[in-house]
Amino acid sequence: MIQDISAIAPTQARGQGKLRRFATVLAFAAGCLVLASANAQTPATQLADSARGVAAGSDPIPGPRNCFWSRGPASADPYINIAYPDAGTFYWAATFSVPEGATLAVEGDFPHSRYMSLISYDGAGVPVESVADYLLKPVPGASNPFLPGADRNAKARRYSLAIADSAPPANQTVGMNQTGQQRATLHAPKYGAGQQVILYRIYARDKGTDETGGAGLPVPVLTLADGKVLRGDAACPALRTKQPLQLDAAALAVPMEKYHELLAAAREVGNAKHEPAFPATNPPTWYIQYDRDYLYSLYTGKPLANPKKSTGGFYPNLDNQYIRTIVSRKLGKVFVIRGKAPTTPRTYNGDASMGSGDLRYWSMCSNQGFANTRVNACAYDEHIPVGPDGFYTIVVSRKEDRPRNAINACGIAWLPMADDGDGAADADVTVVQLRHMLGTSSFPHAIQAIEKPGDERKVMGDYYPQGRYMSTSAFEIALPCMPGKN
Repeated sequence: MIQDISAIAPTQARGQGKLRRFATVLAFAAGCLVLASANAQTPATQLADSARGVAAGSDPIPGPRNCFWSRGPASADPYINIAYPDAGTFYWAATFSVPEGATLAVEGDFPHSRYMSLISYDGAGVPVESVADYLLKPVPGASNPFLPGADRNAKARRYSLAIADSAPPANQTVGMNQTGQQRATLHAPKYGAGQQVILYRIYARDKGTDETGGAGLPVPVLTLADGKVLRGDAACPALRTKQPLQLDAAALAVPMEKYHELLAAAREVGNAKHEPAFPATNPPTWYIQYDRDYLYSLYTGKPLANPKKSTGGFYPNLDNQYIRTIVSRKLGKVFVIRGKAPTTPRTYNGDASMGSGDLRYWSMCSNQGFANTRVNACAYDEHIPVGPDGFYTIVVSRKEDRPRNAINACGIAWLPMADDGDGAADADVTVVQLRHMLGTSSFPHAIQAIEKPGDERKVMGDYYPQGRYMSTSAFEIALPCMPGKN
């Protein structure tokens, strides 16, 4: 998680790093990691044991896991980094199959963080249902610290959530804050050979807590058809939690051959339009995330008659919506973004009560290309300087091109471009993505309110990120800064 924007260093893909990342992704996808259970451990012990494992070379990915949540934690480099993770977030995945006649629940403590959720998916990476923190019903005598005004440091913070092998109710509202509702069940229907998949997410853990927000990981509670109850480690064999992930590789990235096809199409369009960096444009164009066909159309220059909302690919979070732009250094070495900042709760410093705002969370991320789906770094709301006028400025560049005034002390956030660009074919390309989480009905400028492509600027108004390309020296001259003396 990014804690100090001024200290961000660019993620670089180099020799052994590429091999290590490839091996890590294979391990993540195939579920080949043989992991010791951490169910009975405290978060501090989990971290200590993991650190010892890394030092000894026996555990390639540090962070708490258990036999149920055995894939993860995924986040930014240097660990599992695929499908455009938010660098302020940790993700765990569970693959399992509930035996015939049995019932499953997961039990855990609410973490000390901005957000958490459990989301089910199908074999193509399409989300089925999200049960976010505020929808979870605490056990009797406990409280939910994610409700507005709640005590974030409440001692009794336990919840339990049933997992059902069935589809969720039709026409269920997603992406917008549904405060006042509760969910007792997460629907995770079986697919393929009977597999079920759930991702557990924690965004913006409190300062000083581990990846789990100081809560440890939820544990499975399996009730067999004969009434026998298996908890934690004892439940994993019956759930077959070590089974390989039945993965459609296209859910994690655009296939490489397709990506090269798209680049060739973009070159033809760019030559015809005299736009050498197409689909990157100057000024930049921001596109709402729709389905994969819509993404392809950005490269081919052929608008779709009826584009569809994004339903899969990259294992998205149903509580988020995104706009993105494709950036190219061919248009300038320094990319500058300016926009109005939505309000959000403030939680990083362990605030005593849960606040409210326009959104629950927002972030800006610098990513590699669609065939790589790797995040370089992100900055999220609470760590982005906002001026008295309510606007932020973010600079995106390679480390070597970073303006000297692109630091927090000058009111400027900075995000890196990777030295190998999209990580696949074009060293000049970076994908920049703005994420909005759980907009409220009283905030009409959330990305979730955009009903069709082309309406991004109209709906978002001042919250639409304006962008321009500059040189390093031009940016330093345009915004002179003497930290501590301004």
